[in-house]
Amino acid sequence: MMFRNLRRYAVTGLFGLVFTGTSLITGQVSADTYKWITSKPQGANDAQAISTQWMVDEFKRRTGGKHEIQVFWGGSVAKTREIPDALSAGAGDFGDIITPYFQDKFPLNNAVGFFIPQPNSTIEVALMMQKWHRVYPQFDAELAKHNLKAIGFRPLESYGLLCREEVKSLADLKGKRIRTYGHAYPKIVEAMGATPVSIATSEAYEALQRGILDCTPIGPALARGWKYDEVAKYFIKFPFGASFGHLVAMNRKSFDAMPDDVKAIVEGLGREYAVRYAVDLEVQIAEVLKGWKSAGVTVIDFPADEAAKLVDDAGVQEVRKTWIEKANAAGLPGDEIAAELRF
Repeated sequence: MMFRNLRRYAVTGLFGLVFTGTSLITGQVSADTYKWITSKPQGANDAQAISTQWMVDEFKRRTGGKHEIQVFWGGSVAKTREIPDALSAGAGDFGDIITPYFQDKFPLNNAVGFFIPQPNSTIEVALMMQKWHRVYPQFDAELAKHNLKAIGFRPLESYGLLCREEVKSLADLKGKRIRTYGHAYPKIVEAMGATPVSIATSEAYEALQRGILDCTPIGPALARGWKYDEVAKYFIKFPFGASFGHLVAMNRKSFDAMPDDVKAIVEGLGREYAVRYAVDLEVQIAEVLKGWKSAGVTVIDFPADEAAKLVDDAGVQEVRKTWIEKANAAGLPGDEIAAELRF
C-alpha cells in the first residue's frame, strides 16, 4: 500500500482541484484549506519544522485569513520515500521532498549531491538553487514531468564527520566504517581509505552505538536531532560543505488552480523561505555547539589541504562527470554550473 490513509484523503486528494484555488466548476475564487504532507513529527523543535510552521502562519496572514494550510505531520499521509508520488497524485498540495533519496529520479535538482565536498554554505546553496530554477527551465521541467513544482529550497547544514574516536588526519580515517548514501559520499569515503556502509538514518544510532559504524557524515543540528551525539563524541570539521536537502514542493495542478494573487504570495514566501530557514538553522547550530561543551562532545578541526586532495580522486571525479553529462544532455551548460560547486 503506497500511501497510508489514502482512502481517508481520497476526496480531498484525488478531487482536490475542485476545491482548491479557483473553482473549476464556477470559476469563482473561494476560500481554501491546502494540505501540507511531511514526515517531520509535530512539535519537532528544529529549523525544518520551525520554518514550515512559519510559512504556514505567514500564508494565512498574507491571504487575510481567506486561505490556510493544514499540516499533516509525522508521515500520516505518506512516508518519507512516498511523498513525491503522493504529492504528484494529489494526496497533498504542499510537501517536503528529501531529494538525496531520489538522485536518479531528480538528477538535475540533486546537482549538489554529485559534488561532495563542495565549498558553499546552506544559504549559498539555497540561493544557487533559486537562481538555477530562475535561469534554466530544465530544472523546473524535470519536476513538471511528475506534476510537481518547487516553491522553496531547504539545503542541509554544512556537514562534518561525527565519530566514535578522535580523528585528526586522513591517516586516522584509514579502515574506518563510514555511513554513506547517494552517489558522491561512497566515492569520497573510498578516497579516504575508509569503507562506505549503507545504513538508513533511523538505524545509524544503533550502528554507532554497537560499533558497526565508526563515523557518519552529519551536521551538529541533525546530530543532536537524531541523538547520535549520545553515542559518538567526536565531531570532525571535515569540509563537506552544505548538502542539498529538501524541496518545498507543490502539486503543480494545485498551484496552477490558485488565484493569481495567492500564487504571488506562495512564490514570495518561497523566496523568503531560504533566508528564514537558514537563520533558524544557524541559531540551532549555535545552541548545539554550546551544549556540546558540557555534554562531552569534542570538536576537532580537519586539515583543509588533506580534504581538498580527495577531490582529485578518480572515483570522485567520475561522479562529478556523470552529473555534467546529464546536465549537458538536458541542454544545460554543465561545466558552467559545476564551476559553482568546485573548490
